[in-house]
Amino acid sequence: MKILYFHQHFTTPKGSGGTRSYEFAQALIKRGHQVTMVCGQMDRDALNLPYDSNFGWSRGSIDGIDVIALPLKYSNHDGVGRRLITFFKYAVKSIKIALDFEYDLVFATSTPLTAALPGIFASWLKQKKFIFEVRDLWPELPRAMGMKNPVLLGGMWIIEGCAYRSSVACVGLSPGIIEGIKKRSPKNHPVALIPNGCDLEIFKPQPKTPIKIKGISPGDFVAGFTGAHGKANGLDAIIEASREIKKRNITHIKFLLVGDGSEKARLQKMAVQEQLDGIIFHPPISKVALAQITAQLDCGLMFLDNIPAFYYGTSPNKFFDYISAGIPVINNYPGWLAEIIEKNQCGAAIAPGNPVALVEKLLNLASEPEKCRKMGQAGRALAENSFSREILTTQFCEFIDNNL
Repeated sequence: MKILYFHQHFTTPKGSGGTRSYEFAQALIKRGHQVTMVCGQMDRDALNLPYDSNFGWSRGSIDGIDVIALPLKYSNHDGVGRRLITFFKYAVKSIKIALDFEYDLVFATSTPLTAALPGIFASWLKQKKFIFEVRDLWPELPRAMGMKNPVLLGGMWIIEGCAYRSSVACVGLSPGIIEGIKKRSPKNHPVALIPNGCDLEIFKPQPKTPIKIKGISPGDFVAGFTGAHGKANGLDAIIEASREIKKRNITHIKFLLVGDGSEKARLQKMAVQEQLDGIIFHPPISKVALAQITAQLDCGLMFLDNIPAFYYGTSPNKFFDYISAGIPVINNYPGWLAEIIEKNQCGAAIAPGNPVALVEKLLNLASEPEKCRKMGQAGRALAENSFSREILTTQFCEFIDNNL
């Protein structure tokens, strides 16, 4: 079967983004399907495909996946207007591909929501089967984050509803997303919960060695955050905790932030101005290199802004990377992942907006290395037993096959 797979932000393990679509495409290929991936070009995707001037895109095979990369540059530093333009350019070009190509199934994954448009048009105009994967609820999440533009919110509401009604099935990444899909989908519409997963062969426990990054000394307790530095991530919590650490004259607790995003420059400026030397910023790196650093962290930070829509409506990659690497996880917002952490004793959930509680928890973990070790072991067991890529890709492929 030929599958046309739309994911604007597709990356491989050589890039610095999430590789869910890469793993799913690989699993489909192993089952005998042909996969053509249509994506844009991230500033760190590391695809390096040859450019075809006849079609105006880059195209090539990556580990058996036929990848078409449209010449649409995208960066986490882009403003809202520029992002919207890029999203719609990708959608328009993707719709043309969906109408011109021959295939059996369209699979589209958000974000952005506009990635659903080629699937909608393929369903309407070519009567092709379309399966839609929902990574965030739109317009619910933008509205919760403060978006008030009625035109944008209304457009999202229309696209979201059309995507659900045009698809033969949907995939959601968290319990809240599943609930949101079911509210607006036809009765008995097939919906599967398949969260992000653990790359057990890439992220894995390793013997502890000093992290060789400027600002970190042997013996430091290093709490790491690996991911986007955007408004949604609520990284001011680290600034606030660092102020508390500085006030107490604590020198052995360090924060290592690996990644990039629209808030990074502001956070760096605050750290420099306030001489918060315990915060170390590191640029984005490949997934393989990130796995090496993650395994050496003393704990992983899973932070988001305190917005109720996040509680059950997100499935952050970093959580699964942390437990796969066998390090404790500190979570600062309620919800399904906080419940998993507490139930499996693989870290700690603290109240949002409480820098003192965060500092106390870090001091507690730093003073009890055996406790950290046991939490890390519990996390790795959870990763292997419930969230391995093998388990989740099998669920995904069976769901696809059952809805053809």
